[in-house]
Amino acid sequence: MTPGELKRLLEAALLASAEALPVARLRQMFGEAYGAEVLRRCLEELQVDWQDRAVQLVQVAEGWRFQTAAEMQPWLERLNPVITPRYSRAVLETLTIIAYRQPVTRGDVEDIRGVAVSTPIIRTLEERGWVEVIGHRDVPGRPGLYATTRRFLSDFGLRSLAELPPLPEIGSTPATLPLLDVENEESDAIH
Repeated sequence: MTPGELKRLLEAALLASAEALPVARLRQMFGEAYGAEVLRRCLEELQVDWQDRAVQLVQVAEGWRFQTAAEMQPWLERLNPVITPRYSRAVLETLTIIAYRQPVTRGDVEDIRGVAVSTPIIRTLEERGWVEVIGHRDVPGRPGLYATTRRFLSDFGLRSLAELPPLPEIGSTPATLPLLDVENEESDAIH
């Protein structure tokens, strides 16, 4: 198979997939014929081929996927208005603390925030697939240790936690996180 044919197959697989595909999964199409490094090079070439288009190939934590370019979003929303979930400040603060200080217990989050973290806040983050319990702290009560997931990274267009923007202070919530709409309410209520 020529490099051009290989790129076309990868392109077709990624365009047909509803989710990001890791290189290991893409390798399944070819058996042992191509190594991971060959596929990565082809994916990087495809990424360059698509860089100036309305749809771009990006690598996120869960693998490779095609997505529309950010500058197309205002126009696309006119066709299909997207109702962005609204999250309270408490949900965003909790997510921020978990992302920047992981692994943390619920008690750690409460100590940093200075207020109790209600069960619905944690449940919202778990249901969204952004946080999960990765273990338990070896103290009385064995509280769960929360950390972000690969889905969190992918939803925010990140490949790793190292790509998180720096925060001047851990207690502050980034004002312009994509995919989020912050409620001005100070309560822990989820909207």
